[in-house]
Amino acid sequence: MPDDLVGELKKLIIETLKLEEITPEKIEDDGQLFGDGLGLDSIDALELVVALEKTYGVVIPDSEVGERVFRSVNTLAQFVREQRSAVNHQ
Repeated sequence: MPDDLVGELKKLIIETLKLEEITPEKIEDDGQLFGDGLGLDSIDALELVVALEKTYGVVIPDSEVGERVFRSVNTLAQFVREQRSAVNHQ
């Protein structure tokens, strides 16, 4: 079964960062988002943090968490799921 959240996150990345030449299919689920992977930088990370907070209500408190979360689309999806379930269990 395809992961809807992973697909949503890929679209969010493309729309937020205006990556018009990239389609969701071109972003690997486990591919690196920064550096050699998608080639994102720290400015892109800030834009994504804001978009994630607005769209999903998740908070990335510091750069240490950000580095872990932004490794790939899969790690991002896992973080969003964890945050959502933490909020739902309060």
